[in-house]
Amino acid sequence: MAEKVERDHWHPGFIGAMELEFRNDRSDLDFEREHQLSKEPLKMDLLIIKKRKDAVIENQIGAIFRQYNIFEFKSPRDSLTIDDYIKTVGYAYLYKGLGKHTDEIPFSELTVSLVRDVMPEGLFRSIEKEGGRIEERFPGIYYFTGVVGIPTQFILTSRLDPAQHTSLRLLTEHAREDDIVSFLQSAVILKEPGDQQNVDAVLTVSSSANYEAFENAMKRGEDMSDAMLELMKDAIQEREQKAVDKSLVTVIKNLMKNSGWDSEKAMNAIGISPADQSRYAALL
Repeated sequence: MAEKVERDHWHPGFIGAMELEFRNDRSDLDFEREHQLSKEPLKMDLLIIKKRKDAVIENQIGAIFRQYNIFEFKSPRDSLTIDDYIKTVGYAYLYKGLGKHTDEIPFSELTVSLVRDVMPEGLFRSIEKEGGRIEERFPGIYYFTGVVGIPTQFILTSRLDPAQHTSLRLLTEHAREDDIVSFLQSAVILKEPGDQQNVDAVLTVSSSANYEAFENAMKRGEDMSDAMLELMKDAIQEREQKAVDKSLVTVIKNLMKNSGWDSEKAMNAIGISPADQSRYAALL
């Protein structure tokens, strides 16, 4: 259960970061969040589909791309072992096997990407033990060959080029103030609603995990415009509101359990306004 909570916390930020990473290639890519592989609850974290085979993707992470590109994101405290790698490759095989007709998804058009902010030394040792090879193709982007037939890359977000990948570099519990400022500098010029939602998703999860770094970044007045400060304030307020909501939901549930009251009576008892009750009812 703890692993699911950890994943649910970080996952929206990862999706937001990836869509920001590829915003310049948006016309050539489709993003399918939590692509469901079957009727059972078996989902890939992210599937990126290249709309045109001849499309040239600008982002270094997309250099490996074929038509169907499967991503597995591991939050900072998740493990990433050889079994996790093989499981993700299994998603790729299953995705191919569930096509509507024979070879609808060609084997040659699949890639797998693993994403984490800490070096998976055990996984690297296992790859080499199995006779595989590891090559750092770009800073923080490692290609695996010789283990499975599907092109695979591992993305070490903490080592990515900060000039090109600030969104992914913030998905850590050790965010740098310079990365926070750089991300905000690039974020304030984004005006599309989808971009703004992705920025909010990244800031919400990162500020929650890096409170002190964000507080220190906000004090760097010479580096921060009013718009940048406003973005950070919004993210911090959203994080604080979520913490309040979580606490109140716990109180409401305890009141309902211990007193036999329905949710409305419990919310009235602790002073939640009628205007907010429907929102808290949805969280129960």
